[in-house]
Amino acid sequence: MQPDKKTLRSFVRSQKAIHVPSQLAEASRSLCSRILSSSQWNMAGCVLLYHALPDEVDTSLLLQNALQQGKRVVLPVVVGEVLQLRLYDGRMVAGAFGISEPVGPLVTAYDTIDLAIVPGMAFDGHGNRLGRGKGFYDRLLPLLHCPKWGVCFSFQLVDAVPAENHDIPMDRVITP
Repeated sequence: MQPDKKTLRSFVRSQKAIHVPSQLAEASRSLCSRILSSSQWNMAGCVLLYHALPDEVDTSLLLQNALQQGKRVVLPVVVGEVLQLRLYDGRMVAGAFGISEPVGPLVTAYDTIDLAIVPGMAFDGHGNRLGRGKGFYDRLLPLLHCPKWGVCFSFQLVDAVPAENHDIPMDRVITP
C-alpha cells in the first residue's frame, strides 16, 4: 500500500533527523559533482537553481560553478502563493520562510532557462515529486519547457510518490 503524502513527509523528516549535518554536506557535494560532470549542465547557458533550506541538498557548489562558467542563474522568490523567478546578481535578502532570495531583475522568459534543478521532500523512480505541501513548484513547473532534474538525498528516493494528474514529473532524479 502506498503511503499518503503526510506520512511520506513525516518519514523523510525522520530520516533527515538521523543524519548529521556533515553527512548531508558530503552527500550534497557528491550530488553536485554528478551534475557538474553532465553534458546538459555544461551546455546550459541559463540554469534555475534554488537557495537550499538547511535540510535540503545544498546547491551552492552549482551556483559557484555556474557563475564561474558565465551562466545566467535564476532563483525562485516566494511572492504570495507563487514562485517568481529572479536573476541572481550576487545580491540576496531574507525572504519568506527565512530563505535568502535574490533581488535581481524579474525573469518571465521561461523559455530562456535551459535546465531546472528542483528540490523535493521525496521522489520516486518515475520522476514523481513530493513537495512540502504549499504547491509553489506545482504552479511553477508547468511554465518551464526545459529539462527538470529533481535532487535529493538517497533516503528521499522512495518506491512510490502519490501523484495526481496535474503533477509534473521530473525528467531525471539525481542522488549522491
